[in-house]
Amino acid sequence: MALNIVALSIVKALGLDYPAIQLVFLRAIIGLGVMAPFLWRDRQAFSGVDRLPLHALRVILSTLALTTSFFAIAHLPFALFTAIGFTRPIITMLLALLLLKEVVPRRRWWAAGLAFAGVYVAVDPALVTLNSGLPAAFLTVLFGTTAIILTRTLANTPVIVMMVFYTGGLAILAAPFAIATWASIASDHLVPLLAIGLFAQCAQFCFLQAHFRAEAAFLSVLGYLSLVISTAVGYFIFSETPTVAFAFGAGLIILAAAWTTLSR
Repeated sequence: MALNIVALSIVKALGLDYPAIQLVFLRAIIGLGVMAPFLWRDRQAFSGVDRLPLHALRVILSTLALTTSFFAIAHLPFALFTAIGFTRPIITMLLALLLLKEVVPRRRWWAAGLAFAGVYVAVDPALVTLNSGLPAAFLTVLFGTTAIILTRTLANTPVIVMMVFYTGGLAILAAPFAIATWASIASDHLVPLLAIGLFAQCAQFCFLQAHFRAEAAFLSVLGYLSLVISTAVGYFIFSETPTVAFAFGAGLIILAAAWTTLSR
């Protein structure tokens, strides 16, 4: 969680100077370099991989999600971007209903309504501008949760395969668009931009290891700390002061997410 916030903090600091797709490409290239030793060690895991169309669709959706997230984080307050991300369990529930035909208890519908009410309050429509990045943030949630649904269907795939397909796919899909829109990198920006890939790839590895070693319910609750951390980063580093409306709306979102995630 902390590593991911560090990566997003760099994106936020420099994201207005470079196209989001360029940052995605740099993140992917560095990520592949980090994974290279593990890729060689576990190369046998790639033999007999099936359901390639589903893998391809997951990679496409993940690329879209990462690109829109990098754009959104550069244009929105850090805490607001994080709060909107907490609607993901609600969207996952709705997509699971549509795509996987899962049965959704009534209480979770109430939680969904509570979450979207919280988003409305936290966003504060009276202060929203057309170029605020809000559409990108909501697209991030949509693309990301759809990718998660596909990940569920590919649960038996080895982790190294999922990681390599994800990171390699990011590089391949982002490359032509990154080249077409490439912005010259300032010399003092090169190391921070490359660090995005390092921190993000390490964060992905830690995320997977955490889900192997701890219960999902515990991790869900722990994940809510990211809102506290991102709010602190926004305040102390980017001079973003959260409003009372945001605090109340974010509280509703977290309550709804906890209700959805932890209830059975």
